[in-house]
Amino acid sequence: MSIWTRRKAIDSITAGHADSHQLKKTLSWPHLVALGVGAIVGTGIYTLTGVGAGLAGPGVILSFLIAGAVCACAALCYAELSTMIPAAGSAYTYSYAAMGEPVAWFVGWSLILEYTLVCAAVAVGWSAHAHGLFTIAGFPDALLAGPHAGGIVNLPAVIISMAVAGLLALGTRESATVNMVLVFVKIVALIIFVALCLPAFDASHFTPFMPNGFPAVVGPDGVKVGVMAAASLIFFAFYGFDAVSTAAEETKNPKRDLTIGIVGSMAVCTAIYMIVAAASIGASRTEVFSKSEAPLVFILETLSHPKMAQLVALAAVVALPTVILAFMYGQSRIFFVMARDGLLPRALSRVNAKTGTPVLMTLLTGALSAVLSGFLSLKDIAELANAGTLAAFIAVGLSVIVLRRREPNRPRVFATPAWQVVAPAGILGCLYLFYSLPAKTQIYFLIAHVIGAAVYVVYGMRKSVLAQAEKASS
Repeated sequence: MSIWTRRKAIDSITAGHADSHQLKKTLSWPHLVALGVGAIVGTGIYTLTGVGAGLAGPGVILSFLIAGAVCACAALCYAELSTMIPAAGSAYTYSYAAMGEPVAWFVGWSLILEYTLVCAAVAVGWSAHAHGLFTIAGFPDALLAGPHAGGIVNLPAVIISMAVAGLLALGTRESATVNMVLVFVKIVALIIFVALCLPAFDASHFTPFMPNGFPAVVGPDGVKVGVMAAASLIFFAFYGFDAVSTAAEETKNPKRDLTIGIVGSMAVCTAIYMIVAAASIGASRTEVFSKSEAPLVFILETLSHPKMAQLVALAAVVALPTVILAFMYGQSRIFFVMARDGLLPRALSRVNAKTGTPVLMTLLTGALSAVLSGFLSLKDIAELANAGTLAAFIAVGLSVIVLRRREPNRPRVFATPAWQVVAPAGILGCLYLFYSLPAKTQIYFLIAHVIGAAVYVVYGMRKSVLAQAEKASS
């Protein structure tokens, strides 16, 4: 059998595994919605709103809309596949069933790129909000910023990465419960922000609406600007619903709860983003607040609400770790399933008998995130994470099309509406967003996947479970 024809049958994927490699079912739909909202509403709204506004001006609202529309197409595809194949692994698992092992490896590698970098990016964003607390505690500035900002290491980012990994290692249900509480805190803080901005709303702040135009074009300083350039970055603020699909194997009633978790969290968060972005621009001109690393806090301070600004900053410090938790959870499960399939050392897929979680893989994910967040900038991390996510979303859209053609009669608890339109639209939208990313990011993405291809050829191609089965039968 050629490696290009190695595919996992859907029935074998959902059949279950030995207890030492089987995750424990502990989650219900409220946990999944909270996991999705916790993943989506985070660094994107608290910090990247300013970065996007600097690229697109008031047109950043349109950037949010475009990124949200692309994500909505992907979310509908995820909902179909996750309920049809309720197993851990997300886009990696779907690609394995639809398009075979080499494509699955490429997608899994992209997910590793996405999830690990998201954890690192949010840790950097959290550090920006927690900077004052660490200064009060006596930490020197050299330990509060990475080399790109004149420091030695971003120690707060390292600390929060390892703290979240430790929480996840304790157990999935325990982590999900803490996540629900923190998500509530985060939403309340955003409601307070909007309420305080509305009295200062000035419609003139929305003119000119697209000062840098619509397409992504290279500006005077060599950086791509425009509505689409901002959308390719703000895309980072929308995804997170895919982390819900990684919880499929730990969900009590996946055929019902996964659809609610994915579609529900996406709908809630789209509304939140549009409202907060409009309130921000109405209260302050984009060229002003775009210069701040914590734009929401900055806007409240300029509106003479210093105490409420501190409260929102504190809410971000408390609640941004929910994003790290959601993506680190997803990352550890992607690693786990790839190891269970033999594409990574199978010892890494062992589940702790007491907690029901892959403890070793979770701590390894935390350590990797800690290293990246300690030394890299938020913008570079976010853009590279976007590239990995776009690749995964394209694979999910292709998987829907392939499986609709190959297995049209397989029961689908949730069917993507107008899949002939939605799946291709999601794919094309992701391709355009990838094209709009900075050239440097595209090159880094290519280099990362050349390395990934080498790892597959040297290890995964020979050691995978399907490769071993082929060898045994020959």
